[in-house]
Amino acid sequence: MLRKLMKSDATFTMGFVLFIGWIVIAAVANWIAPYDTLAQNLAIRFQPPTGAHWFGTDSIGRDILSRVLVGSRISLFAGLTTIALASTFGLIYGGIAGYVGGIVDDVMMRVSEMVLAFPGIILAMTIAAALGPSLFNSLLAMVVIWWPNYARVMRSMVIANKNEEYVEASRSLGASHLRVFFIEILPHSLGPMLVLATLDFGNAILLFSGLSYLGLGSPPPTPEWGAMVADGALNFNYWWISTFPGLAILTMAVGANFIGDGLRDLLDPKLRKGM
Repeated sequence: MLRKLMKSDATFTMGFVLFIGWIVIAAVANWIAPYDTLAQNLAIRFQPPTGAHWFGTDSIGRDILSRVLVGSRISLFAGLTTIALASTFGLIYGGIAGYVGGIVDDVMMRVSEMVLAFPGIILAMTIAAALGPSLFNSLLAMVVIWWPNYARVMRSMVIANKNEEYVEASRSLGASHLRVFFIEILPHSLGPMLVLATLDFGNAILLFSGLSYLGLGSPPPTPEWGAMVADGALNFNYWWISTFPGLAILTMAVGANFIGDGLRDLLDPKLRKGM
């Protein structure tokens, strides 16, 4: 199915190649980075791209290419961890609300709506600023603003599936509620969750980079793309400082979004007919 999708959808193929490419780079970044990401050399500060430094150097003489390569590990970790935690919590939370129903469903959904009532970026900035700049606090802030989306999707899928005939048949055979939920309902509810997670991965990269740009992400001198773009903004005349980490953010986010679009087309029966 994946091979068929890649043949029929050029954007999915492009996104898949970009995403896998960044995963490979992140895995071997420490070995392929030409310089130490923390090594400073004021004698070559603000050096434009050359044969010795392909992406140039920053305000304190650090090699930008090395920092972009190693920084991919932090961005990938931040995106994957955020989506994994938010989707897992949202799956359980929304699953309980949809399966139990009644007053429990009403109360649990009102809680999620309270979180959704705040603009996501503002809430994330508030949480990260209150807790202090660190990788953990940035991830916590992003999980807090993202889990309600997964909870609402999971709840709707559970409500749509919990009264199907195969679920009633399982109950009539004496299956426990846990078995009914995890064996009968959950597998039929994961498609939309997977698409949402894939699309949100690119958004998580952008949000994490935004928090780091504002000084609320990983503290210096950690090589993180958002912080590198911020350094370039302070030295606007030296275009290469922010251009290359900005392109890295762009390609990773675009790759994830292209994969999400392709998976949505694959899992939507109406769209799949045209493939």
